[in-house]
Amino acid sequence: MSKDMQAVFAGFGGQGTLFSGKVVAYAGLIEGREVSWFPSYGPEMRGGTANCSVTVSDGLIGSPLVTEPDAVIAMNQPSYDKFVDLVKPGGVIVADTSMVAELGQHPDVRVIGIPATQIAEEAGLKGLANIVLLGRLFAEEPFCALETVDAALQKCIPPKKAAMLDKNRVAFKLGTEA
Repeated sequence: MSKDMQAVFAGFGGQGTLFSGKVVAYAGLIEGREVSWFPSYGPEMRGGTANCSVTVSDGLIGSPLVTEPDAVIAMNQPSYDKFVDLVKPGGVIVADTSMVAELGQHPDVRVIGIPATQIAEEAGLKGLANIVLLGRLFAEEPFCALETVDAALQKCIPPKKAAMLDKNRVAFKLGTEA
């Protein structure tokens, strides 16, 4: 059984932060758990800030807001700076060091930095740094069964982009191994 998780996925609009949060939410739904997915956009979507709060729980969820996340995926420096100090003690933040230059020291929080954008681009998977980071988060905090992640990807990728499924699978695997 997976443990409860409250997470924040944050970055610039267009980086796929809302999509990766949606994958986690669908994974929870597929496993029959209670789920909340709450997107938040800056003044403009592409290039502005975008984040989403995701809660996956075996119990009732009182609020969609995540004020003390167990986990954060930060795809850029402003997102890292905004959310790192909110992570609960014992929690984890996974940051794209291709975009986050300063990780700093944070007692009681595991800070995992991987060059997700670089990893994705070198593998011919431009635009999938979000899924590389999701794979790294899964390796740190398995939020569902591995086969559930694949089922969630299948559910979240629209039929017109079905060719992206295998690329997302590769990006996720690269993240788990990073």
